[in-house]
Amino acid sequence: MLIRDWPSTERPREKLFARGVAVLSDAELLAIFLGSGLRGQDAVATARMLLARHGPLRKLLERPAGELVTLPGLGPARAARLAAALELCGRCLAADLERGEAMTDPGAAGRYFAQRLRGLPHEVFAVLFLDTRHRALAFEELFRGTIDGAEVHPREIVRRALAHNAAAMIVGHNHPSGSTEPSAADRAVTAQLKQALALVDIRLLDHFVVGDGAPVSLAARGWV
Repeated sequence: MLIRDWPSTERPREKLFARGVAVLSDAELLAIFLGSGLRGQDAVATARMLLARHGPLRKLLERPAGELVTLPGLGPARAARLAAALELCGRCLAADLERGEAMTDPGAAGRYFAQRLRGLPHEVFAVLFLDTRHRALAFEELFRGTIDGAEVHPREIVRRALAHNAAAMIVGHNHPSGSTEPSAADRAVTAQLKQALALVDIRLLDHFVVGDGAPVSLAARGWV
């Protein structure tokens, strides 16, 4: 049975308009994006197959476009659209920060770091440089490590902050293990960086740890 033959209350697109996008399952959302399924399947069945074999959803969407294109039911056009959709999401989050929402909505910064760093196979330490109104100036991945960690150099971070004429910054790094619990080393680096930045009158606003689930804010725990 094709989706158009389903009862109208069960069709993903109609459900979206009638009840809102949040009520749709991962498979239904993906099915709307696909538009149609593999031969002999509707779009929802194909979406469920993709999630069962290559999911869950976040794992599926974090695949590079070169891998997405090889999955059944996708191909070059749909893989390109998925990659573009994720980039649109990232740019939407970045637009919030450009309007100065890094402080009025600290969660926006956490979501931005999660979108940029989650799912990477190695640890990456990144910095979001901000102006005096806490609007985003630049985002840079400054240090990369192995699956076990990255060596962070406060002097280099200060140098880049001065190059951007930044008044404040938010930093973040990912834990490839998926854990979001800050380590003793994370707290130590935060303290060292805050001290180094204070010497040049730049504020460290937060440090996010990205893993599975919501990113953890060290500022919220009183460690910044």
